[in-house]
This record gives sequence, structure tokens and C-alpha cells, in this order.
Amino acid sequence: MEKRSLGRTGLSIAPIVFGGNVFGWTADEKTSFALLDAFFDAGFNAVDTADVYSAWVDGHVGGESEAIIGKWLKQSSVKREDAVIVTKVGFDNRGQKTGLSARWIAEAVEASLKRLQTDYIDLYLAHKPDADVPLEETLAAFAKLKEQGKIRAIGCSNYSASQLQEALDVARKNDLPRYDVLQPEYNLYNRADFEGPLADLCVKEDIGVINYYSLAAGFLTGKYRAKADTEGVARSYRVGEYVNTRGLAVLGAMDAVAVETGARLADIALAWLLRKKAVTAPIASATSLSQLESFKRAVNLKLTDEMMTLLDKAGA
Repeated sequence: MEKRSLGRTGLSIAPIVFGGNVFGWTADEKTSFALLDAFFDAGFNAVDTADVYSAWVDGHVGGESEAIIGKWLKQSSVKREDAVIVTKVGFDNRGQKTGLSARWIAEAVEASLKRLQTDYIDLYLAHKPDADVPLEETLAAFAKLKEQGKIRAIGCSNYSASQLQEALDVARKNDLPRYDVLQPEYNLYNRADFEGPLADLCVKEDIGVINYYSLAAGFLTGKYRAKADTEGVARSYRVGEYVNTRGLAVLGAMDAVAVETGARLADIALAWLLRKKAVTAPIASATSLSQLESFKRAVNLKLTDEMMTLLDKAGA
């Protein structure tokens, strides 16, 4: 499978990243192993997780996803150097602030490495901005980890254009490693926060983009067209936000493209992202092997300019 350069990191990844937030949550260990095996067998090579996944589940403390990935890495035939592991630090855990202080980053990376059962993390992301810690301190902490060989590249998630620009400026001024990857929320429904200044900055600065919520918590699969459809769903609190006039207009446009191409809606949602100049690879999750097939179909689905325009207008 053709790989894409991830900004200036030196990493090459396949066009879709597996969203590991489901591991230990809606996918148990056995299912997670089967999904990872099939994902890599198909030619994909990057997995995203975080040290807090899945702390939102009753009885979980965070790190469950990393632990499953680590167990899989140990028993898998996939060589460590052939897997790109992305994890994150600094998101509040069950109301407890963790942040991006040098002390916490040094502690958190060791815990992640232990759970992942690896000597290094390919891409380490600041999970969200931390206004209480100077950027110089955070970037210097990441620089130390790079020097120690514990991480290969750094990036950030949930940063605005102004926050990312400030981080880039601080890195340049202090000769520190810069954020080479951004992980924003971006999909056919949620577009305003990324499109415009933030996307333009990423293109200008050659920053790799691996966006999350590519399928809008499953809404863009077309399964949820009324509030009643979301009842009992693991992410019902998010999916319900999309069931409105604009959301249904987006699904309507996707339905039209589906009729013309024969593709499924999930395939179309991912293929739309793959056509976006600023996006390197969308993150998507699957909890079954049949859902995983959508990733392969999306990579091979070619949307015409007319289809892209139709989809763009519906979600504007």
C-alpha cells in the first residue's frame, strides 16, 4: 500500500490510522488483536492511542488501550520497526489534571513505554494545550526524550491556529523541536475549527495531519438518522449532536454519492478526507473485521470533483 510522508517527521504511514480508543472498551483484547492483525495484513501501519484511553469506562484507570497494543506487539509477527505507534500525554484523567509539565511528561512517557512494551514511541503528542505550563518547558521536555531515543517525533492535538503558531514560534526562538504533526477533530460534519487558518498553517509549515472523529462517532456511517437510533449506543452522547437538519443534509449528499459509486457511507466519509490537501491520514476505528473492510474500500474509492463539491456544500 502506498505510504504518505507525515510532515517532516521522517515517518511514512498508510492513508488511514487505526483509532485505538476502542481497545479495551468496545473491543475486548481478543477482538483487538484480530483487528490489529487484519489491519497490518491489509498494508496499513499506524495506530493511535493515548495514556488516558479508556479511563471513561467504569472500573478503568487509563492506559488500557496502550496495554492491549503492547501485548499485541509482543506476540505479533509484525516487526516493531514496521509499526508506527502514536500516543498522547497531558489530557485530564477522571478530573485529575495531568498537563504538560516536564515532570509529568517524564513520568508519563515511562508508563506508556511500559504498557506498550517498547523502547520507543514513534510519535508523541501533547493531547491538549496546557496554559499553566510554559511552552518552552514542554518542548524542552520533549527534546530530552528525543535525545534519549524514547520518542522519534512530536506533535499536538486540539490546538487552534494561534496556539499552534505560538508553539512553532517558541520552538524556532529557542532551538527546540517543533510540533510536526497535528491531530484535530475533522470530518464532513465538523469542519469549521480546522478548515481555514489552521489547515492553511499546516500546509504552509508542512505539518502532518492525522484527524480524529473521521466518522463523527459513527454518524457518517448512516446508521443514525433519528434520535431514537442513538439509544443504547456507546457514543450516544456524541452521535445525537449530529442528528439535525445539517447532519441529515450531509447524509443526503452522501446517499447521492453512494448511489453513483456503489460505495458505503463510511467509505465515502474517509475518501472525502483523503482528498483534502491538508490531511495526511484520517484516524478511524473499527470494532469488527467487517467494519475494517471500509478502510480498504475508502483508499481505493476515487471521488470526482463534482462529488467533492456536493459533499462540501452539504456540510458547509
